[in-house]
Amino acid sequence: MAWSTREVAELAGTTVNTVRHYHHEGLLEQPDRMSNGYKQYQVRHLVRLLQIRRLRELGVPLDRIEQVGATGENSTEALEAIDADLAASIERLQRARAEIRAILQGSSATDVPAGFEDVAARLSTPERSLALIYSQLYDAEAMADLRDMFDEEKDDADAEFDALPPEADPSTRHRLAVAMAPAIAKNIADYPWLSDPKEHLSKGARTTEDTFRQTMVALYNPAQLDVLVRASRIATGHDEEGP
Repeated sequence: MAWSTREVAELAGTTVNTVRHYHHEGLLEQPDRMSNGYKQYQVRHLVRLLQIRRLRELGVPLDRIEQVGATGENSTEALEAIDADLAASIERLQRARAEIRAILQGSSATDVPAGFEDVAARLSTPERSLALIYSQLYDAEAMADLRDMFDEEKDDADAEFDALPPEADPSTRHRLAVAMAPAIAKNIADYPWLSDPKEHLSKGARTTEDTFRQTMVALYNPAQLDVLVRASRIATGHDEEGP
């Protein structure tokens, strides 16, 4: 008894293209052909197809099927590695489900990085965007510090900064910079890496700098950017002389 490609695929519960793909990957041996060129699949081919399907159902990647199908230590090591990968995937999916449930219940947010959900309500729209971009530029330790910074209570100066119009006059900018400088100075004192963040970068220094610059220009108007520069200079001891 022999089967055609279509027939053996149907028996195995798969498709002709999948059978051909397994041939291409070297997972399924080529069958003999009849004089007319048609393939003749035997029981061993069907069994192998069913073995491959079973392993795929268990989450075994195609490139590890040969290892798992072998015997001895190599097979055990391959299965242990796959089990670890599956455990990591399950943990990630469980975290995702928990966060989605929190979002549905109104206790989480989708426009901030993981871990920032409980401070999201006090962040401005630009700060939420900044937090998301920071999560791609800094490591987990730095992000934890940034989350603590964002968790600080906002004062009148922060509210005024958020509402500052682009045409704000120099005296208003200077006054606001003076008001914001102490908070910036405190953050620099509490988190010294802010002055030299290279050990906490996830990307290269040049990429981080360019991304930060473009992000700030996109999120804040010229008056706000000017205030931030002035406040930073005051906080770091480069006193502003006035408007």
